[in-house]
Amino acid sequence: MTDSMNAEALEKRLAPDANGADVRSEADAPGSTGHSADSRSATSPDGGSPVLRVADVGVELAGRLVLHNVNLHVSLGELVGLIGPNGAGKTTLLRAILGLLHPVAGDVVIDGRMARPGRMPVGYVPQRQDFDWQMPVSVADVVMTGLTGALGLFRRPGAGHWQAVSEALDRVRMHEFANRPVGQLSGGQRQRVLVARALVLRPSLLLLDEPFTGLDMPTQELLSDLFTGLAREGRAVLMTTHDILAAFDTCDRLVLLNRTVVAQGTPGDLTADQTPWMHTFGVGESSPLLRILKVAR
Repeated sequence: MTDSMNAEALEKRLAPDANGADVRSEADAPGSTGHSADSRSATSPDGGSPVLRVADVGVELAGRLVLHNVNLHVSLGELVGLIGPNGAGKTTLLRAILGLLHPVAGDVVIDGRMARPGRMPVGYVPQRQDFDWQMPVSVADVVMTGLTGALGLFRRPGAGHWQAVSEALDRVRMHEFANRPVGQLSGGQRQRVLVARALVLRPSLLLLDEPFTGLDMPTQELLSDLFTGLAREGRAVLMTTHDILAAFDTCDRLVLLNRTVVAQGTPGDLTADQTPWMHTFGVGESSPLLRILKVAR
C-alpha cells in the first residue's frame, strides 16, 4: 500500500463519530491550557507575561551540584535560545523544567504552577538518539504517544485525538507519511515526527533539545521557520542548540549557560561584549568562536 493510500486510511480514522461530535472539542481537552494556540494572539517578548519562570534553581546529580542559581524566563510569543558547551547543564535544565528532576533549590513555575511531570502544558522534543526508532509502530502512532499523559494508559483515543495527530503532522509536513513505520524514516523526517508529537498537546510552552543536530540544511530551514512561526502565534519556545549562527538568526533572546546563567539578552546585546562568551565556553581571545560573533554582528 502506498503512503498516499495510507494517508487516506488515516483520514477515515479522523472522521467525526456517528453522533456528529466536533472532533476538535475532544482534542482540545487533553492539552487545554485555558488559552489554546489557536485562540491566543501573539504576544511580544517585551509585553508578554512569562509562561516559564526559573528562579534561583539548583540541581544535583549523584550528589554533585550541576546547576546553581539559574534564573531565566520565557514569555508567550518568544523564542529563546539556550547556549553553552557540552556538560553545561542544558539538558539537565530542560529535565528540571519538565519536572523530571527535582531542584534542590529554587522554583520552576509554568503558567503560574509549580512544575510537575506529566501535568503541565509543555511539549518536549528530545534529542533524536534518545528515541527507539526500531519500535514496530507507525508515524501516527508515535505522534499519538504525545497524548498518553492526557489519555491515561487504558483509555482508547477518540476521533478528536486522531484529529489532533493529523493537524500536528500537517504542521511539520509529514501527513503523507502517517502510516509509514518509523524505522523507515530519514533523520530529518524522524526529527519532524518528534516535533509533531510535542505539538499534539497544543502546548503553551515548547522545549527543544538540540533540534538541528545532524540535519541537512533544508530540514534545518524548515524547522527554523516552524519554530519561529510557533512563537509568533503565541507559544513560548525554549531551544538548546550548538548552532550559534542559527540561534542569532532565529532567536529573540539568548541565554548563555555553564552550570549557571552567565549572560542573557538579545543577539545584538550579546555580540557587543565577548567576555561572557569567553567565560561560558572557556576560550581565549583567539578562539574561532569570537570570530563567529563578529560575523553575527
